[in-house]
Amino acid sequence: MKLIDGISRMATLVKMLKKEGKSIGFVPTMGYLHEGHMSLVKAAKKHTDVVIMSIFVNPIQFGPKEDFKKYPRDIKRDEALAAETGVDIIFCPTAEEMYPEGFTTYVNVEGLSSVLCGASRIGHFMGVATVVAKLFNIIKPDVAYFGQKDAQQVIAIKQMVCDLNMDIEIKTIPTVRESDGLAMSSRNIYLSEPQRRQALVLKQSLDRAINLVSAGERSSENIIKEMRSLILRMPMVEIDYVSIVDTKNLKDISDISDEVLIALAVFVGKTRLIDNIIVKV
Repeated sequence: MKLIDGISRMATLVKMLKKEGKSIGFVPTMGYLHEGHMSLVKAAKKHTDVVIMSIFVNPIQFGPKEDFKKYPRDIKRDEALAAETGVDIIFCPTAEEMYPEGFTTYVNVEGLSSVLCGASRIGHFMGVATVVAKLFNIIKPDVAYFGQKDAQQVIAIKQMVCDLNMDIEIKTIPTVRESDGLAMSSRNIYLSEPQRRQALVLKQSLDRAINLVSAGERSSENIIKEMRSLILRMPMVEIDYVSIVDTKNLKDISDISDEVLIALAVFVGKTRLIDNIIVKV
């Protein structure tokens, strides 16, 4: 496995791989890897010749009061996990190289970036779209792999790829969960044991929504009310949002008649967690 930290070296290697006719699968991450990331690598290995993973904690997707400085980092641990799972190349540039002095160009996916998580994390998705666009230009993947847990991010990236005529296939891999149902996240490490137990209410509320839809409930208002009621029983959990939206444009749906995304974000203590499901009737 190669570890590359320079953009020019990465670009040169990509040119060589393309010249050899190799297909490239790309897994963008911010590191502190877990089984969710590894599921993306395993999918990439099945369908592409070379798997490239980026590890880059992207400063421009964090707000001024968010956890950029304390975001968990352990490159040696990440290297070992990546090598064990079959990553061929890790690209880990510095922030100074990705955003040199004088950098002024940003990518914003209008509409999709200002709702759900974007409503409370102003500028977050512009930071995500910008770094992903840069990584796509550097690595030139044939296929890029993202997790369903970050549903809004995936929808925005797909729109960006379509709008900007990027010749890249985006594949979405199902959310990987802990044995108790909590969606895997690098931020789970922040949780105390009591907080960890109460965080299970995210999955429990989504399960409640599934049961209601299965029983014939179609009113988003009623489903959200039930979900919020369940979450608010947990004293350590504060709701950011609970929403039922269209899976393509993320607009609120009042009555469920087709495929919808049921998504939520909460704070467990100071830790912000997200989860979602797609439901089709």
